[in-house]
Amino acid sequence: MSEAAATPIYGLVGEFAEAAGAIATARRLHHEGFRRFDVHSPLPLEELEEILPARPRTWLALIMFGGALAGLGFGFLMQYAIAVIFYPLNIGGRPLDSWPAFVPSAWEICAFATVYIGFAAFLVFCRLPKPYHPIFNAPHFARASQDRSFVAVAASDPLFDAERVTAILREGRAASIAEVPE
Repeated sequence: MSEAAATPIYGLVGEFAEAAGAIATARRLHHEGFRRFDVHSPLPLEELEEILPARPRTWLALIMFGGALAGLGFGFLMQYAIAVIFYPLNIGGRPLDSWPAFVPSAWEICAFATVYIGFAAFLVFCRLPKPYHPIFNAPHFARASQDRSFVAVAASDPLFDAERVTAILREGRAASIAEVPE
């Protein structure tokens, strides 16, 4: 058995000089039932919005809303505990638990919690930081941030067949097609 056949592959990648070829290839892959593929391009390609798999957006909003409520509750409870329980100061006969005085600080803590919990959830949903991905081993992949578009099809896709994917990439006018090692 040859060493190349024994090496597991991540998938196949096609390099496109023009984004139109990558878009047409992605549409074809989607139409034929492939679901584990991605397009890497230096520019946003709005045409791919309906083709590529949906990202979890509602969960991020719900997590941020929960972070906002937790921050708001923490802000009020912290100020209440300090002003009423641990260090009460009766100045001029004012009530110790005057909630309107707690609103500005509680709002700031709410905003702080929303932003930082939302940012942490965003990183988790995007699977970041991810310093290594097998696609980085593809030939000429550094040009994906300069002037080339790449369509990568994962070998884990149930419909993956190297010959079929290669034929689809060739029909889409890929400048080069390469196997990506795991």
